[in-house]
Amino acid sequence: MSAPAEAALAHAKILVVDDEPQIRKFLRISLTAHGYEVVEASNGKEAVSKAALEKVDLVILDLGLPDLDGHEVIEQIREWSALPIIVLSVRAGDTEKVRALDGGAADYLTKPFSIAELMARVRAALRKPAEGAREPIFAHAGLRVDLGKRRVTVDGNEIRLSRKEYGILRLLATNPGRVLTHQHLLREIWGPAHIEDTHYLRIHIGHLRQKLGDDPGQPRYILTEPGVGYRLAEDA
Repeated sequence: MSAPAEAALAHAKILVVDDEPQIRKFLRISLTAHGYEVVEASNGKEAVSKAALEKVDLVILDLGLPDLDGHEVIEQIREWSALPIIVLSVRAGDTEKVRALDGGAADYLTKPFSIAELMARVRAALRKPAEGAREPIFAHAGLRVDLGKRRVTVDGNEIRLSRKEYGILRLLATNPGRVLTHQHLLREIWGPAHIEDTHYLRIHIGHLRQKLGDDPGQPRYILTEPGVGYRLAEDA
C-alpha cells in the first residue's frame, strides 16, 4: 500500500480493549507510531460505552475481559453499530474464531502476533465502510434509549428493565416506525422454538408499557398493529 494511502487511513481513531496494561501500552505505542489516534478500555462495559461515545472507527478487542466476555462485547456493539472489530486473543481454537466472526467480528488474530500483520489487518478493516451503523441513542416524547450504555430513561428518570424487556425495546428502538411481527420478536428474544408463544410477548409488552408509563389505550411509545406485531413511535 502506498504511503499516501496509508496516511489517509491513519487519521482513524481506534479503541483498544484489553485488561492487561502492558498490552494496551504496547498497542498504543505501535498504533500511534503509525499515525492512529488511540482510546483505551480495560473491561467490557467501558468498551461498549467508549465505542458509543468516542466515535471510534475501529475496535481491537481481547476476548478475556474481567467483567464481560469479549463475545458479549461484540454482541452489544452489534446491537447498534457495524463498526469493524478485530479480535486479538490467546484463544486459538476454531470454535472461538468461528463464534467471533459469526457474531460480527471483522477479523481474528491469535496472540502472539506481529505488528506488521496487525497493521495490515487494521488497514484492511478500515478500508471497508461500516455500512448500516446506527446512532446509539433513540429518543422520542421523553423516552430515551441509550443502546451503548444499555440505559433507558423516561422524562429523565431511569427505568429498570428485565433482560427480555430490554431486548424487546432494543429491537423496536433500532427499527423505529417499522412494524416488527410477533414471530420476529419471539424468534429474536426467545428463540425459534417459541415463535408461536405470543402470550409470552403480550405479557412482557404489558410489563414494558407499565414501566414506561405507556397507556395502551393512548400509547406514546409502543404502538400495536392488531394481529401483526408492534412498532415504536418516532418523531415526524
